[in-house]
Amino acid sequence: MPFGERPLRRLPQLFTGLALYGFSLSVLLRASLGVNPWSVLYEGVACHTSLSFGTISAVVGVLVLLLWIPLRQRPTFGTGANIVVLACSSDLGLHLLPQHLELPARIGLLAGGILLNGLSVALYVGARFGPGPRDGLMTGMAAATGRSLRSVRTLIEVAVLAVGWLLGGGVGAGTVLYALAVGPVTQFFVPRFAYRSAAERAEGAGERT
Repeated sequence: MPFGERPLRRLPQLFTGLALYGFSLSVLLRASLGVNPWSVLYEGVACHTSLSFGTISAVVGVLVLLLWIPLRQRPTFGTGANIVVLACSSDLGLHLLPQHLELPARIGLLAGGILLNGLSVALYVGARFGPGPRDGLMTGMAAATGRSLRSVRTLIEVAVLAVGWLLGGGVGAGTVLYALAVGPVTQFFVPRFAYRSAAERAEGAGERT
């Protein structure tokens, strides 16, 4: 089977998770209280081009894939879907969501966007179709350098955040809140949506007996 076990269950989960992730980025943007590091970069680039936020995310995703080559990482179906679906869903969200909202509404969007972001990550990662460009860069660099995933991720996101901020991307309290909250939110949802293969389910059943 080209997509492994139970594709009719996993494919909808993958696309739902990616669509919600892209939409959550647009929610955080409309909150205008600070966004995650990669969105700061996209927003910063958007200040200097006529490209849409989603198009910039796709272009950056393809450029990041080029960094996979020396790391000997190989893209998967999920990698390509990540680039395309995120670009489309984030632009759609920005088209649908209103701008220039009052502060209470923006705080609500920030909180809801972080929750939705964590849920969406659990969905698309749990479908197990391979990493997106940014996640693959992180795991590839960790394997190549021998450093922990946490330290490599921190290094990448600080660098991305700095470049995005210098280009004019929005950094604020929401950026800090996102960094603190999205990990625990994702961790809460991951066990509920992580797909387990038949072998893993059988192994789990054997451990309980």
